[in-house]
Amino acid sequence: MRPHCLVLALSLAAGPALAGTDLPRHQLPPSPDGNLVVGLCDGETSIEVKGVKPGDPLTREQGQQIAGALMEEWRSKHPDAGWVVAAADPLPQPPGVAAPALNQFQTYGAFTERDQQIWKESTDRLVAEGKRIFHDAKALGGTNAVSCDMCHPDGSNTHPETYPKFQVQLGRVALLRDMINWCIENPVRGKPFADDDPRLKALEAYILAQRKGVALDYGKH
Repeated sequence: MRPHCLVLALSLAAGPALAGTDLPRHQLPPSPDGNLVVGLCDGETSIEVKGVKPGDPLTREQGQQIAGALMEEWRSKHPDAGWVVAAADPLPQPPGVAAPALNQFQTYGAFTERDQQIWKESTDRLVAEGKRIFHDAKALGGTNAVSCDMCHPDGSNTHPETYPKFQVQLGRVALLRDMINWCIENPVRGKPFADDDPRLKALEAYILAQRKGVALDYGKH
């Protein structure tokens, strides 16, 4: 079983999203006793953890019990289903274990062509925005008219597939976004982006898209 994600929520989880955000959120049923409510990432399965209030410290063993109870709840509603089954490319199975049927219920694999088209178009828009920022000193917040493409045409020589890695400029192991911000602070002479800045996410998306499926070859993209 692949690790499954849990959505932790307070008993007030049914309330409005945080101000300033428009991200979708799973609306979990509140606990009448104010207990912790935990939900699976299917957006439907949830359990109330009796005697545990939101914010109470829990051990790893207790966390495993919660995860196990959630999975049992999910399996009770889908007795003949597999938790993860790829639509056309089943996961490798151990010797002697038959691969699951491709028409079996899928939590992560039941995507329509329309779903995939919507997601592709959304990703393409983010990449296009990253490309625009990459080539625009003003969008980067620079003060000297220098933009990313002046040193890295079309994202060349950025090699996002090698991160995380030690960077001598920072004196520590860095992520791609750390080096983006280093460049913004130094050659571009601007202010670094916050981790949740949409411009930083767009730049990462553009650089990753430029390198996707390309063999590592220094100086090329």
